[in-house]
Amino acid sequence: MKLRLLLSISKTHLLSRKKQSITAAMGVMFGIGTYVIMMGFMNGLNGLLDGLILNRTPHVRLYNEVAPSQNQPVDLYKVYDNKVRFVHSIKPKKVQAKIHNALPLIDYLNRQRSVLGVTPQVKVQSFYLGGSTQLNGLLIGADVLKEKEFYNLADYIVQGAVEDLARTEKGILLGAGVAKKLALKVGDYVQVTTKSGEIQTLKIVGFFQSGMADVDNVQSYVNLKMAQHIFGQSRDYITDINVKLIDIADAPEIAKSLSKKFGVTATDIQTANAQFETGSTIRTLISYAVSITLLIVAGFGIYNILNMMIFEKMNDIAILKATGFSGSDVQWIFMSQALIIGLVGGLAGLSLGYGVSVLIDSTPFETAALPTIKTYPIDYNIKYYFIGVTFAMISTFLAGWFPSRKAKKIDPVDIIRGQ
Repeated sequence: MKLRLLLSISKTHLLSRKKQSITAAMGVMFGIGTYVIMMGFMNGLNGLLDGLILNRTPHVRLYNEVAPSQNQPVDLYKVYDNKVRFVHSIKPKKVQAKIHNALPLIDYLNRQRSVLGVTPQVKVQSFYLGGSTQLNGLLIGADVLKEKEFYNLADYIVQGAVEDLARTEKGILLGAGVAKKLALKVGDYVQVTTKSGEIQTLKIVGFFQSGMADVDNVQSYVNLKMAQHIFGQSRDYITDINVKLIDIADAPEIAKSLSKKFGVTATDIQTANAQFETGSTIRTLISYAVSITLLIVAGFGIYNILNMMIFEKMNDIAILKATGFSGSDVQWIFMSQALIIGLVGGLAGLSLGYGVSVLIDSTPFETAALPTIKTYPIDYNIKYYFIGVTFAMISTFLAGWFPSRKAKKIDPVDIIRGQ
């Protein structure tokens, strides 16, 4: 039979039962729409939470760790190899906080093809002075422009700008928690002192807020040279080297290699954030499971509606077969109805999902913990829309396949005799 004729019959069947056809299409629409909304919203939230931790964490961190020596003096005497040895009150070995030959090491890392960027840091344990008040603090000396480029530092500046600190030699991006406790504002001066007792007065050029109170109550940023000056050290004094890689998956292997080659402690991002990544993976699995369940439920709804439609169209099927239509033609008619419902419902579902996602994306979301976030996060990844419409077509195909097979095998004589 001609395709145009079969499509015309399918169209007639769909329009003759508008309520059922619309209901089936709406089932697909809400299933696909809900899938797109949930995946966009859940992955948007995951991206936000991941960004709070992973975007601020170097792929590989190099530093000198304070720890007891693995080989104690008693281990050097072979005569005690077969003896039971007792060593009490083991103390950490004396190590320098700075990384030995840090500048040549940074040059070496910058030449590696797998490295995207290298940012040196100097971490200084300090105190913030405000009259008679003294607060514990941690000054991070860094190249703040590189911190902005590789670790999104600008996203956590609630007042001022990264460039203000880069231009101000004796400037400081003060932690928001510290500023609140000392009642300071941008443009004020704050005194900081190290354990050696040297006091340095710094101008506040902005406020830094990460969203984690334990960090915001102690941590602040200064220029790298200023941190070295406060600590009374030369320009080769570096306590941390943060490495950003082109491929994050290479971090564990590169960390082991650098640790062995240069004799420093190297921590990769996977090890440092193992628990966080596990939580993120579980949240993603839950969102996929719920969304796929919605699509399957929509598919069963289509199956039931088409099954009832075929039952009501028994007389039409008998007439079609009696007038020369083959079983395959009849099956194709009902299959085309299912696919039309899937296509129309799927496209409507994508429009619904996108519209609601835009609405959520423009809904105000303000919290003191995340001052730079103004609206709910949404992920508009095109793959969710592609998966949605693909599943709509597959589910409606399967939902139409089984009832249409039943219609294909119907004997028109039995139907007419039954009438």
